[in-house]
Amino acid sequence: MILHGYWRSGTSYRTRIALNLKGLTYAQKPVDLRTGDQRSDVFLALNPQGLVPALEVDGQVLTQSPAILEWLEERYPEPPLLPSGLGPRAQVRAMAALVACDIHPLNNLRVLKAVKALGGETNAWAASWIQPGFDALEALIGRHGDGWAFGDSPTLADCCLVPQVYSARRFEVDISTWPRIAQIEARAALHPAFQAAHPDAQPDAD
Repeated sequence: MILHGYWRSGTSYRTRIALNLKGLTYAQKPVDLRTGDQRSDVFLALNPQGLVPALEVDGQVLTQSPAILEWLEERYPEPPLLPSGLGPRAQVRAMAALVACDIHPLNNLRVLKAVKALGGETNAWAASWIQPGFDALEALIGRHGDGWAFGDSPTLADCCLVPQVYSARRFEVDISTWPRIAQIEARAALHPAFQAAHPDAQPDAD
């Protein structure tokens, strides 16, 4: 496996977490989004959308982190990142999508550049989407969590949530507002799979 990603990318971060939780070995090829590596001919040949991550595996290239995470769950079902039962699995997918669809896309690098170009303040912009999203997640964790976002072991929801918390701190959002989310962040900081996936632990980190 070869993971093409960027150390501070939330989508790359969540993919690293899932790979680590599955106990999989993979090489990394950094793609520096700040210098435009994602628009190079070499990378566009892998992913025509020019976004990270891209995962080379089994003679194919997988893109879009939600699809990669689902593929990993199907290809390597142990340890599971989805609970048993249709209802619980849908709940975890919904919690993951709350981050992956409704929060993260609005505060990724290319959107923040556009906001800044239009004269906006990027931290305030990012916080305006993180705060309502985290409000909803805090309530859902209260219903379904038992140490992690859903139940007592990491799921796809945690793979998406923990990188978003990292981003929230970068945007100076006060995480203490959401004590359940803060507890998951603290638990993840002690978990080897999350530690190894952290941006600061990556080979291309500043």
